[in-house]
Amino acid sequence: MRKIFIPIIAAVALTSCNQGSKLPAIAPDIITEKTPNDTDDPAIWINPDDASKSIVFGTDKETNGGVYAFDLDGKIIEEKSIKNIQRPNNVDLEYGFQLNDSVAVDVIAFTEREKQQIRLFSVPDMKPLDGGGFPVFEDETDVEQRLAMGISLYKSPKDSSLYAIVGRKIGPSGSYLYQYKLGSDSTGVSSTLVRKFGSFTGGKEIEAIAVDNEMGYVYYSDEGECVKKYYAEPSMGNEELACFGGELFLEDIEGIAIARYANGQGYIIVSDQQRGQFNIFSRKDNSFVKAVNLSTLETDGCDVVTVSLNDTFPNGLFAAMNDEKNFYFYDLKKALDLKP
Repeated sequence: MRKIFIPIIAAVALTSCNQGSKLPAIAPDIITEKTPNDTDDPAIWINPDDASKSIVFGTDKETNGGVYAFDLDGKIIEEKSIKNIQRPNNVDLEYGFQLNDSVAVDVIAFTEREKQQIRLFSVPDMKPLDGGGFPVFEDETDVEQRLAMGISLYKSPKDSSLYAIVGRKIGPSGSYLYQYKLGSDSTGVSSTLVRKFGSFTGGKEIEAIAVDNEMGYVYYSDEGECVKKYYAEPSMGNEELACFGGELFLEDIEGIAIARYANGQGYIIVSDQQRGQFNIFSRKDNSFVKAVNLSTLETDGCDVVTVSLNDTFPNGLFAAMNDEKNFYFYDLKKALDLKP
C-alpha cells in the first residue's frame, strides 16, 4: 500500500503564530487530586461489574514516581496505586490477557524509563506479572537508546495474542519502535521481541503511541512531523501507511486517544501541546474533523472510552494530563461533542 498524505484543509483559521488556543475553553467535569511530581499519561479501565467503579490510571514520572489510580471523582485510590517506580512514563491497558487455559485477567503495562524496562500488572488486584520487569531495547549498546518512554498494548483479533509496542527517548529511523509478544505458560509471563519498525525524522522524539485493535493500526506521534500510521499485526509488514496532521500543530504532536464506535466509526484525538488544544481526526480515513480547547496546560497523554460510566460521564470519559500534577476528566459529549 502506498503512503497516504492527508491534505490539510479547513484548519487554517485555527493556526496561529501565538501560543495558546483561540478556541472557547471547555472546563473539565472533574479535576483529580495532585500527584507528587509530574503527571504524564492516563489509561482508563472500565469495571465490567459496575462501570461507576471504573479506574483511571495515571503516571507520575520521576525517580520516586508511580502509577496512581483515581476513582471517577478524581480521588486517589491508594490501595490500587503502584509507587516507587523509577520514572514511569506512559501507560496502557488491555482486557482479557490469558494467563492459562482457565484464567484471563485485565492488565496495565507501563514503561519504567530509568530501569530500561516495561512493567505488567493485573487489574484490579494490582499484582505484578513480570517478575520485576521486562528489559527492552537490550541489543542497543547506547544506554540513551534504551530509555523507554511510550507504550501501547495490542491484542490481535487473529489469535488474541497480546503485544506491547514500546518507544524510547531516542532511536534510529526505521527501528525506533520495538514490538514484544507477551506470553504466559506454567513458568510465568514472558516478553519476546518480534519486530522493530517506525520511521523517525530525528527532530524531537516519539513518545505517544496508540493502537486501534479492531482496525489493526498503530499510530504514533513523530513530534516534529506528523502522526504516523502502521499495521499493528507484525505479519502485515513495516510499511508506513500514512503521515497526517502535521501542519495543524503549533510545535509538539503529543498524546493520542482513539474513540471507538461500532463499524469502524470513531475518532483519533491528538494533543497539540503548546497550543493547549486537541486536534480530532476521522478514525476511518484520518481526515481532519475539528479542534477543541479543553483548558488543559501542556498536555502529554490522554485516553478515552465511549461507554456510559455514571451520571457525571453518561456519554463516555475523556481523560487528559494537565501540567499542574493532575488530570482533567470530561464527559465525552460535553467536551468533544463527538457522534458515533
